[in-house]
Amino acid sequence: MAIATHQPALLVLADGTTFQGWAFGATGTIIGEVVFNTGMTGYQEVLTDPSYCGQIVTFTYPELGNTGVNPEDEESARPQIRGAIARNICDRPSNWRSTQSLPDYLAEHNIPGIFGIDTRALTRKIRSVGAMNGGISTGILDPAELLLEVRSAPSMAGLNLVDEVTTTQIYEWDEPTDRVWEFSGSSQEEFSISSQQQERTTFTVVAIDFGIKRNILRRLARYGCRIIVVPANTSPETILGYEPDGIFLSNGPGDPAAVQNGIATAKALLASQTPVFGICMGHQILGLSLGAETFKLKFGHRGLNQPAGLQQRVEITSQNHGFAIAADSLNDAQVEVTHLNLNDRTIAGIRHKTLPLFSVQYHPEASPGPHDADYLFEEFVKAMAEHQKKTASV
Repeated sequence: MAIATHQPALLVLADGTTFQGWAFGATGTIIGEVVFNTGMTGYQEVLTDPSYCGQIVTFTYPELGNTGVNPEDEESARPQIRGAIARNICDRPSNWRSTQSLPDYLAEHNIPGIFGIDTRALTRKIRSVGAMNGGISTGILDPAELLLEVRSAPSMAGLNLVDEVTTTQIYEWDEPTDRVWEFSGSSQEEFSISSQQQERTTFTVVAIDFGIKRNILRRLARYGCRIIVVPANTSPETILGYEPDGIFLSNGPGDPAAVQNGIATAKALLASQTPVFGICMGHQILGLSLGAETFKLKFGHRGLNQPAGLQQRVEITSQNHGFAIAADSLNDAQVEVTHLNLNDRTIAGIRHKTLPLFSVQYHPEASPGPHDADYLFEEFVKAMAEHQKKTASV
C-alpha cells in the first residue's frame, strides 16, 4: 500500500501557512489552488470531475477511502485533481464494489495527497482568507523553499484549463442505459420515461465538452437523447451541421472568462434559436455570451448541500464552482434570474425571456448528491420538443 510507509509530507499555502502531515498516493511536488469540498460521500466522483482540474481538494469529511474506488463511479477516464488533502485515510476499503484502495488509485495516476493535518483549521483558513494556491510535497520539506514554488505558480483567475480536459475528437455517447443506477423522482415519473421511449432516439443533442461529467451524459440519454460530444473549440458551423434539437454547454475548470473560443461559439449559436442548456461553466459561458460578466468567488461553492432557489422554492443542490455571474452585469430586458444560491445570494440560474436558453450554476445530474433538480433535464427535453414542432411547421 502507498500509505504504509507514512512518509512525511508538507502542505504550504501562498500566504505562508504550513501544515505537516503524511503522504498518501503518489510522491513528489504539486502546485494548485487549494479548495474544500463539504460532501460526506462521493469522493471518487470529486476526484474524477474535470471541473477540479488544477485544484488541490480538501475533504472536510474526517475519513476518506472507506469504500475504495471502482471504475463505474468515475466521472471521467482518470482523476482530474492535482492533489488531495484529508484528515484520515482508510487503506483497507470495505465495499462489495471496490476494486482498489484510494491510496493505490492515486499512486497509479501519479497524484499526491497529504493526510493527518487539521482539515478544520485549513477549511476555516480558506473561508476567512479565500481560496489560494498551495503546494504538497514529499521531496521539499523546507517550508520556505516550497513557498517559493507556490508563489511562482499562476493564480486560477484568468486561467483557461479547458484544453486540458476537453475531448480531442467528436464522439457519440453510447453507454448502455441499463448500466445506469436509477433513482425515483416525481419529475421523472410524471414525464414517464417508458421502455419504448428509451429504445428510440427522440432528440439529437450536441454537447460542447468543456470538461463534461459522465453522469450528465447518462441523464440526457435517459431522457431520450442521442448525444454527440464535441471538443470545446468546435466551430458553430460544425455543431449546427448535426442539425441538433438542442445544444448542451457542459461544466469545466478554470476561469470561464478565459474560454474565449467557447464564449464566441455560444454567442454565434444563439442566432439559430436552438434550445441551449448550460451547467456550471456552461452556465457562466452562456451568461458571458449574453453580455454578462463573471467574477471569482472568495472560496467557491463545493459540496452536496447547497440551497438554491427563488420565490419560496428551494432545491438542495450539488455544486462545484469558484466563479459566478455578476448580477449587475445582466441585461434585465433579455435575461431573468431563476435561482439564487441561498447562502450568499449569488446567481445560480438564468433564463432568456424570449429564446429557449437556460442554465444553472449547480449540478442537477446529482452524482453524487440530491435529486431535487433533475426536472431541469425534463425542461430541456420539453424545449427541444417545442423546437422540433416549430421546425417541422416551417
